Order: sequence, then C-alpha cells, then structure tokens
Amino acid sequence: MSNLDFLEVLSNHNGVSGFEYTLNEKIISYFEEYADEVSLDRLGNITILKKGKSSESSIRIMLAAHMDEIGLMVKDIEENGFLRFTSVGGIDPRTILGQEVLVHGKEKLFGVIGAKPPHLQEPDEGDKAIKMKDMTIDIGLPYPQAKELVKVGDPITIKRSFTRLKNNRVSGKALDDRAGVVALYECLKELSKLDHEADIYFVITVQEEVSMAGAFTAAYRINPDIGIAVDVGFGATPELGDADTIELGKGPGITLGGNIHPGLRKKLVSVADEYNIPYQMEINVGPTGTDARAIQITKEGIPALVLSIPLRYMHTSVEVIDMSDIKDTGKLLAFFIKEISKENLEGLLCY
Repeated sequence: MSNLDFLEVLSNHNGVSGFEYTLNEKIISYFEEYADEVSLDRLGNITILKKGKSSESSIRIMLAAHMDEIGLMVKDIEENGFLRFTSVGGIDPRTILGQEVLVHGKEKLFGVIGAKPPHLQEPDEGDKAIKMKDMTIDIGLPYPQAKELVKVGDPITIKRSFTRLKNNRVSGKALDDRAGVVALYECLKELSKLDHEADIYFVITVQEEVSMAGAFTAAYRINPDIGIAVDVGFGATPELGDADTIELGKGPGITLGGNIHPGLRKKLVSVADEYNIPYQMEINVGPTGTDARAIQITKEGIPALVLSIPLRYMHTSVEVIDMSDIKDTGKLLAFFIKEISKENLEGLLCY
C-alpha cells in the first residue's frame, strides 16, 4: 500500500502517549512484508530488523520515529456529567476550545469541549485566553451513566479526519510523528532494493511526547553504532521567520548543532548531494527535543543525527505536510545506510 494510504490509516487512528498499543497491529502489518524480524519490547516499542548483507555484520544503525500523539485525559467527572480534563504532552489550550473529541472509556464516546460563552464573560475576561481548567467536555450524559462509562485516567483524542489538500499536501492530527513512521517505512522499502552492510533497527517508539522513555530503553537494548531520529520540524508559515523554519516540499531538514555528530552529518549531506535528494539545514544549538536526545546520552554515548520532516501547525489537529518530503526522507536514509561500512565507520565517527 502507498505511503499516503499508510499515513491516512495512522493519522485517523488514536494512540495517546501511554496508550500507543492500539496502533501495533496496523504498523506491524505494513513493515513485516520487508522485515527479517519484528519484535515488541516490554515498554511497547516496535522493532523491525532488516539484516545487512553480511551475516557477521557488527554494525548496528537504529532509526527511531515515535508513534504516540499528544492528547487529553479525564481528570474528574462532575455531578452534572461534565468531564474535567488535563493534557498529555504539549497542548496549547487555545487550540482545543470548541473541538469535537473522542473519550476512550468503556466505549468510544463523542464529546465537545466547551466553556463560558463570550456573552456571559466579565469585561476583563474577553481579552484573555480561556484556561484548560475552565473548560469541560460535554458527552451528553447524566452523572450515573457518565460514571459507568468513563473513568478518571481515560485518554481523550481530538476527533479529526485525515484530509488530502492540493499540491501533494495533507492535513490531519498526529502527523507528528506518524509522518516519521511512514518515512521509516519508505526507507525500509528502498533498502529492500539495495545492498547494505549494517543491520538496521527500525524502532517505532512510545512516549516521546512525555518522556522519550521508548527511545531510552530501545537504545539501551540495541546499543547501536549510529542513532537517527526522524521527527518533524517547524514548517514555514507567514508569521514565522526563515531562520526558525524549513519549507514544505523542499526535502527534510538535516539538523546542525552541538548535539549532532559532525562527521555523520557531513556524510549525510554528501549523500544527499551525490544522489540529488533535496534537503535543508535546520539549526538546533542544544538538545533537539526528539528521540535523538535519548539515544545520544544512552550508555557511554551514541553518535546521533536528526532528520526533520517540515510540518505546519505543530501540536494541533490540523498539522500539514507535503508527501514528497516523506519520500525524500526515506530515500536519503536508505542511501546513507548503503554508504556505511566497516571500512569507513571508524573514520566517520572520529572528531
């Protein structure tokens, strides 16, 4: 099935951090066709192994993309049946007022997020953003029925359908970072046509949005020679400066900064140039805020890279990406992997 169809399946499905297991079957069904091994660890990471051409290969490369999404969680059920809630991951409360939601209780319940109407606000309230603690979810049920179907701790997701826009672009929720998952799928398909010496561990990680716990534990288990996180970067929009963004449709962002291994980054750029794969430079002077951070500081340290798929309106339910950037990300990863060998690895990792 196509990358577009796969991304639509993933975006329309729900998997808030800590509840990602609902995605396992769907993800594995795509990757297993090209995999040598597929496994699930105790924390919930999915690991897809693609073995190198040498049965005695000692090179391990870990690619990570997270499957969890930001969301909400039931905090209280009021006597009138309304639900109070809190956030799971980084949510701007201004983006959720008036949204339709799904409450994942004993059964999936439709609800709406509401607050005090503007007509009834005090004069000094009109210019202030409504706080999450002042919002409620209305599922249309009285307290006894609500309490029977919903429990404190149940996850909540924004109800949003994947939409195909013009010019090869799409919009939906959880494209951060299910676009990265599809990029790894594209890389795996490309590698099935190429010779590569290293063993490649494609890790679909959990809990990146709240702790990066999945990447920490997977990196500790695999202990790779190279770790690469595939995530999203801030796509250019009119209100953002050029220095802070990357353009949609112009290839992935290759992160440059103190936490990025310089030798590997130079090699990645040279591979992109050699194979005419479009790319952009993305500056990040400190910890990247991606799974690469967890990979890099595991054990005695793992040389790390970050590839960012340009994405607009991050951490909203209407994120936008260009499908060509997913394809180019997967292709760049595959050809970079093809170029890594026992003969050149030590030189690449030297400072």
